[in-house]
Amino acid sequence: MALFPGRAALASRDFGLYLAARFLAALAVQVQNVAVGWLVYDLTRSPFALGLVGLAEFLPAIALALVTGHAADRYDRRRILVGCYATTAAVSAGLLLFALSRPAGTWPVYALLVAFGTSRAFANPAGQALVPNLVPQAQLANAVAWNAMVWQTATIAGPAVGGLLYYAGPEVAFGTATAAFTACVLLFAAIRRRPQPAGAPANWDTLLAGVRFIRSRPAIFGAISLDLFAVLLGGATALLPIYARDILDVGPGGLGLLRSMPAVGALGTALWLAVRPLRRHSGRRMFQSVALFGAFTVAFGLSTNLWLSCALLVGLGAADMVSVYIRQTLVQWDTPDAMRGRVAAVNSVFIGASNELGQFESGTVAALIGAVPAVVVGGIGTMLVVGLWRRWFPALRDRDWLTTPAPGTGH
Repeated sequence: MALFPGRAALASRDFGLYLAARFLAALAVQVQNVAVGWLVYDLTRSPFALGLVGLAEFLPAIALALVTGHAADRYDRRRILVGCYATTAAVSAGLLLFALSRPAGTWPVYALLVAFGTSRAFANPAGQALVPNLVPQAQLANAVAWNAMVWQTATIAGPAVGGLLYYAGPEVAFGTATAAFTACVLLFAAIRRRPQPAGAPANWDTLLAGVRFIRSRPAIFGAISLDLFAVLLGGATALLPIYARDILDVGPGGLGLLRSMPAVGALGTALWLAVRPLRRHSGRRMFQSVALFGAFTVAFGLSTNLWLSCALLVGLGAADMVSVYIRQTLVQWDTPDAMRGRVAAVNSVFIGASNELGQFESGTVAALIGAVPAVVVGGIGTMLVVGLWRRWFPALRDRDWLTTPAPGTGH
């Protein structure tokens, strides 16, 4: 009896183990982020100290991008994940001990977060590159949709879980994160080892191969750079605290609601794509989804009603999910297995840069012209980027089939 198409990728035992580990890891990251944020702010009352938290986690990804991608292509990706999540479990345990020590300073937190960022810098390309090894090629798009859905579910639930756990004390939140990361180690270790093409020894040619490969594939380069500039300009979520307090007047509870809405839209879209995968007109759909992302951003910037703002954020998250789905599937499908780690590392840096720099850009512009104009200008900028990229990247604009070639054309 044939499997329901939306669940095709779940027939793989190892992909199921990967999804379970992915969910626990994403949930633990969210719980830990909430706990670290509250703890650091309780100790310092400094917004700059909170900014250093993100910087400590992100800098290793930039510094190690070429090395981490090469490692994912040269060594067993499953073992890399086991080692990385063992490290994250140790970091969470260190944060637990820090919280129990009744500290006065925060420098140990930043040191631990650099170690956490380093482990994630190696885990991200290895995890992305492992997915195509776990399912048949025909089920890759379905696997990408399930992977995104699991991540978005954890993104919705994680902050709420972390906040509730923190009421019982930061040590409870960090202890829970430690247990979840430890479970990830066991799940990744249970995945069967698969043969992997032996990567070349490290040199400048192999280390830069991922960058060169992306530059040589206009569709991939266009998709990754489009996402970078769209999120960089349209980063309305960075200003949600201002909207919750000063514009919508809904307080901290309303802020939590607003923060969850993009993930709700993304999750619903990921579920739909898992059942009804996108196959045709992929380039056109990507440009349409990014343009909608910009339009929803503009409308949200002008809204003064909580429920309308929530609905617009749901739409924003749904549009972004379509773009993410197309970009991730395109990158995985068009990249040879021997190159996937290095390409995934570059992709991860683009994604991280768009989020981190987008927050900085939004905050800087808001300080100059105000929050509402900053969001509106950012959304308009996103739509302008869509117009430019349609002109500059015809290979992406004209891309039809996402994973399956048109009849008689081959691949």
